[in-house]
Amino acid sequence: MRIIQVDHLSKSFDSLEVLRDVSLTVEEGERIVIIGGSGCGKSVFLRSLDLLETPDAGHIFIGEDEITAKGADVNRIRQKMGMVYQGFHLFEHMDVLDNLTLAPTRLKGLSKAEAEQRAVELLKMVGLENRKYEMPGVLSGGQKQRIAIARCLAMDPQIMLFDEPTSALDPTMVGEVLATMRMLAKRGMTMLIVTHEMSFAREVGSRILYLDEHGIYEQGTPAEIFDCPKKPKTIAFIQKLKYFSQHIDRRDFDLMHLQGGIRSFAEKYGVKEKYVNRLQLCTEELIYEMLSGTEHGQTVSLDVNISYSEADKSILLKLTCAGAEYNPFSAPEDSEVHLGVTILRQVAKECSCSYHDGTNQIIIKL
Repeated sequence: MRIIQVDHLSKSFDSLEVLRDVSLTVEEGERIVIIGGSGCGKSVFLRSLDLLETPDAGHIFIGEDEITAKGADVNRIRQKMGMVYQGFHLFEHMDVLDNLTLAPTRLKGLSKAEAEQRAVELLKMVGLENRKYEMPGVLSGGQKQRIAIARCLAMDPQIMLFDEPTSALDPTMVGEVLATMRMLAKRGMTMLIVTHEMSFAREVGSRILYLDEHGIYEQGTPAEIFDCPKKPKTIAFIQKLKYFSQHIDRRDFDLMHLQGGIRSFAEKYGVKEKYVNRLQLCTEELIYEMLSGTEHGQTVSLDVNISYSEADKSILLKLTCAGAEYNPFSAPEDSEVHLGVTILRQVAKECSCSYHDGTNQIIIKL
């Protein structure tokens, strides 16, 4: 059964466009995990669902109610959703029990005894019953966040929204909050989660949304997104690819500038020194070999592209050049070949060469 429907949502801040024409349907019990780079609109999208951010255009339905409709009872519709933020937002002047009972007594009309009974049940669920009379100031960050989750649950929401709930926590406390969220997932709670915890996203999510280019760039099951992403930016994000590129348009190009750029790129991302040297040597040798296949007077057009995956520490070197067909691996292994190819044969995990429409492409994985 549909529990959230977003139709053509757009949101900008002055001249900065964040979301453009975003649509999404969420079924009851789904666990939607939203990932993407900083500034891609993850939190803005989540906050738009309960109008903490007001959309510029579009419609949002929570159940059968349109929260974006003119004259909508926004506060009533918001009660269907619990929102957990990066910060904890507990009332520091109230003890834990009062934090959990305030909203149910004032907004849902529960008696103090009913609200306290429910609060104790929820504190047991998150493992903090013995902290019910503590003030928030004496609690750890992980404990505060678990209490913030329990406080949301005290309103019996149909949907839980999590906006990077572990980003403000010490790494030692992240696990306890994620464990609480796993428990909610197992109980069938409908959840939308913005997170940078990729292993958690893979484990808990029933659907993953990757946000880029002002909207949902790619979506699918955890296996589809984390193991077989189809679009280039998703692949780069999942594999944590870092790029270096340079275009060469003349035979007397500045080799030192190119080599310095490769070294700076490698140092920035912690590529091991032995691979830096091999990469520089292979790049230099292959460039000169490919340029030798271009006739004098012919326009030089050679592109060097290097990508480094932080996920598996692999390096991909791709060279593309117009000219005569060239395959550095065509010579027999025992023949005299240049040093770059000798090294490539020793260290390359994968190699491929292609020639199409007068253009060579060589791809080497180190």
